[in-house]
Amino acid sequence: MSSTFGKNIRISIFGQLHSDSIGVVMDGLPAGHKIDFEELMDFMSRRAPGRDEYSTPRFEEDAPEVLSGLKDDVLCGAPLAMIIKNKNIRPSDYSDIQSKARPGHADYTSWLKYGDARDHTGGGHFSGRLTAPLCIAGGIILQLLAEEEVYVGAHINEISTVRGERFDPIKIRVNDFNAIRKRDFPVHDIRAGELMKREIESAKQDLDSVGGVIECAVLGFPAGVGSPMFNGLENDLSAALFAIPAVKGIEFGSGFDGSRTRGSANNDPFIIKDGEIETSSNNHGGILGGISSGMPIIFRVAIKPTSSIGIEQKTVDFVNRTESTIAIKGRHDPCIVQRAVPCVEAASAIALYDSLLDFKNTK
Repeated sequence: MSSTFGKNIRISIFGQLHSDSIGVVMDGLPAGHKIDFEELMDFMSRRAPGRDEYSTPRFEEDAPEVLSGLKDDVLCGAPLAMIIKNKNIRPSDYSDIQSKARPGHADYTSWLKYGDARDHTGGGHFSGRLTAPLCIAGGIILQLLAEEEVYVGAHINEISTVRGERFDPIKIRVNDFNAIRKRDFPVHDIRAGELMKREIESAKQDLDSVGGVIECAVLGFPAGVGSPMFNGLENDLSAALFAIPAVKGIEFGSGFDGSRTRGSANNDPFIIKDGEIETSSNNHGGILGGISSGMPIIFRVAIKPTSSIGIEQKTVDFVNRTESTIAIKGRHDPCIVQRAVPCVEAASAIALYDSLLDFKNTK
């Protein structure tokens, strides 16, 4: 089982939903950078469960403990190891469904690969709970990127069939990110956000769930970072983003909408502005040929509806080879999109910083 990402920095995530702790080891971080833990905790709180009516009522404090890698809150060059204690665990919720395949979950596929050795409680290492240490790593790296004047921000663009206004791919500013982070429901389009909340509430009343789309933008990222073919910037971002269990798709720039236009409409004309080469539009989403162009990097991530729902569904007992039904009990989110927004920022930051270090090391 590989839960490690990165070439210049190595991010290893460990733990299970109902294990004593979950955590992350970060190797290769440059020494000498001071970590702002108040800022990190503010970032972590945006992902944490039990904070609003649209999330699971299961509450976790999500306060990370440092095991190594810091001296007086400054990166000392040693691997940075941090854990979060799991304090609100109820593995008994899963005792009756140990060999039943929950639709939408990795129960069956993990059993195929790991057999009875797998941790079946809540998905074990496959759980979205593991996005908490992902956010520890990403929250720290977001601070390192800010020192480089690179900023990452995301918002909910869609919930179910409700679509809000997207970022302006040319005029997006850091102030837009800051405004979104101050909102309880992280949307760019406040009016559409109210309609999105209704969709979530409706699904919750029906013991069902909804998914959505998160749009993310990156500002200040230098031109020339990345590679063609297999190590492109899109490749690296996609690999990191698919560490978020609910992610089922990604598009860059105009994405699938652009595929339905003509080249004359989708191409971005090059211009010179204030002595710098730019494009007058940004359908390419800031990446051409796997390499950053210097324009804002824009992409959108599809988040599936929460798999754990209270409605009875057909399934099988994969040990006894019998058909059955299942209705998921426990404390689950009717929608996880709002909690996934910082996860998208975190995963993106990790991939971008690793690529940026690669760029600096080869210059």
